[in-house]
Amino acid sequence: HTAAFSALHSNHLQVRTSSASASTIMSSTPAGGSTSTMRRPGSSKLFARTTSEEIIPRDVLFGNPTNTAPKLSPDGKYLAYLAPSTTDKVLNIFVRETSDENNDNARMVTNDSSRGIRQYRWAQDGQTILYLQDFEGNENFHLWAIDATTINTIDDSDALARDLTPGENVKASNLITNKRFPDELLVATNERDPTCFDMYRIQYKTGEKTLDTQNPGDVLGWGSEDTSFEVREALVKNQADSSQTIRVRDDEKSEWRDLITLPYGENGNLVDFCNDNGKSCWMTSSLGRETTALLKVDLQTGETLETISSNDKCDVGGVVLDQDTKELKSVIYNYARTERVFMESNLEKDYQVLQSLGPDNCDVSAVSKTIDEQTWVVAYSRSDGPTEFVIYDQIEKTTKPLFVSKPDLLNYKFAPMEDVRITARDGLEMVAYLTKADTEKKTPLILLVHGGPWARDSWGFNQQAQWFANRGYATLQVNYRGSTGYGKSFLHKGDGEWGVGAMQDDLTDSVQWAIEQGIADADNICIYGGSYGGYATLAGLAFTPDVFKCGVDIVGPSNIKTLLDSIPSYWGPLRNDMLKKIGDVDADEEFNRKISPLFHVDKIQSPLLIGQGANDPRVKQAEADQIAFAMQKKGIPVEYVLYPDEGHGFARPNNRIDFNGRAEEFLAKHLVGGRAEAFVEVEGATATFP
Repeated sequence: HTAAFSALHSNHLQVRTSSASASTIMSSTPAGGSTSTMRRPGSSKLFARTTSEEIIPRDVLFGNPTNTAPKLSPDGKYLAYLAPSTTDKVLNIFVRETSDENNDNARMVTNDSSRGIRQYRWAQDGQTILYLQDFEGNENFHLWAIDATTINTIDDSDALARDLTPGENVKASNLITNKRFPDELLVATNERDPTCFDMYRIQYKTGEKTLDTQNPGDVLGWGSEDTSFEVREALVKNQADSSQTIRVRDDEKSEWRDLITLPYGENGNLVDFCNDNGKSCWMTSSLGRETTALLKVDLQTGETLETISSNDKCDVGGVVLDQDTKELKSVIYNYARTERVFMESNLEKDYQVLQSLGPDNCDVSAVSKTIDEQTWVVAYSRSDGPTEFVIYDQIEKTTKPLFVSKPDLLNYKFAPMEDVRITARDGLEMVAYLTKADTEKKTPLILLVHGGPWARDSWGFNQQAQWFANRGYATLQVNYRGSTGYGKSFLHKGDGEWGVGAMQDDLTDSVQWAIEQGIADADNICIYGGSYGGYATLAGLAFTPDVFKCGVDIVGPSNIKTLLDSIPSYWGPLRNDMLKKIGDVDADEEFNRKISPLFHVDKIQSPLLIGQGANDPRVKQAEADQIAFAMQKKGIPVEYVLYPDEGHGFARPNNRIDFNGRAEEFLAKHLVGGRAEAFVEVEGATATFP
């Protein structure tokens, strides 16, 4: 709810990296160094390029994965995954029997031809697949159901998909399924009241839908209790003081009661109900401490019965429970990399086995399990190559390859991502991720700013960072103050610090760190980001014009007051919370003008590239229009690309590759020391130029 603007060896697959060409001469560094360098024919200049010597094509980097997001049916009979359709090349759901290990025999069971499907899951019957889809990026996601196990005889597979949440401007969210109730589901929609979400119970095989729990107007999200499958938890936002209350009830006929209230500035949530006849629950909370801890809490009094686990540097990032007993199995943290604290020895053993069977320096995660948990789909994620998926036999403790998400990437060498620590001017420690283009010399730098801003960057394979590294630009991604996961003080040190405050200073300080470390060429720095990262780009060019040689803004707001005045109606309960975090731009016009780059266009000296989706419901097209037109009027160099069939970001591969091609040309034009793949018009892209 807070990330407002912004988701494989003995048997393992062999990972290949391309070697240097035959004409490349390999040499060693002089005594005192051990890094190999490359000398280009006919050149005396030494290179220590971190990625392939050849240019890695954009369509390889940014095209759709070959296969991704694999999920086992609850009974393990079927495997589903996302893959591009053969005709339109957009992501659809494919299904095959797990006994048939040939992915070529999988059937495409959906027929999306526009933006592709990105969110899906198996229903508990093991036959139906549920998926979410919006229209051209408007984020009014509907919940669809389709039988994944029968062979369709109708040419249009989509004709067999059933919209479970129909209606214009209806948005579905908060989907809950339950193995004890395999033929029904719970889902929230705003069909009754566009400003909030009620919980509906749907018999998804017949489409019968009944209103289960009506929203009194202040509930942001709902939770159910497993054995009864009743809605028994509500996360409530007080619009007056932005406090957050966890509200519970004993059963669907009982009155709601406030269990715990978290004042503004505190973090926490109910994780799940314990299996003890309504006596206790698992909860995270920062009350009385800096970071969230995992607690066992009395469901009647809200009293903490036991503090289970915490980390002084970061919040609880995930909790794994036994699906039947609700006993705790592990707690997940992520300060710089994923860390697991195990409470169950069997699960710890499984992860030890999986780590031993996987590639070096990778993160291991179970992405899908059968209902008996004897068969898993496991992802091996690393920073210098594509994700590899395997099937894990939990009984035999063995793995067998499933597929690589983007096997074409195996033909190239990629740069390792380093997690580094940067100290801001006031002494605050920030976790950042550095992807170098060259290990021996300073290069141009892309400061890649994450969106949210109440979100974070994480370690792993980042297509943009690898793209930049291959083109000769180092990439720095910083978890600046206001990022989530690092405790309540770190989060709220960003309050009121947009644009001309400490949040932006953190970005400037990070650039200075990279210069002092000999990584970045001070005369060739670009700021680049989407959503809040796009705002930070505009702020960087307007408020620190001497730091950045150019900027790329994707769906970034230019006027904070007009941004908040145009947010979707269902964001209403969060508006006051956003004002507390950003600053009261409603009541203080001077403050809004102070932090909104639109009012400081005259200060912008460096060229800007803007990318925008016309259907963006979060950051409306007007945010891009107004600053682009203001810069054009004043003769300040700006390029503006608008995609009429996109929303908050570019989901269609053709548009994504098109914009990145334009961005690559822009960077090569304005940064000295990089290189570029030639731009060619992308078939099917819908770029327009207002």
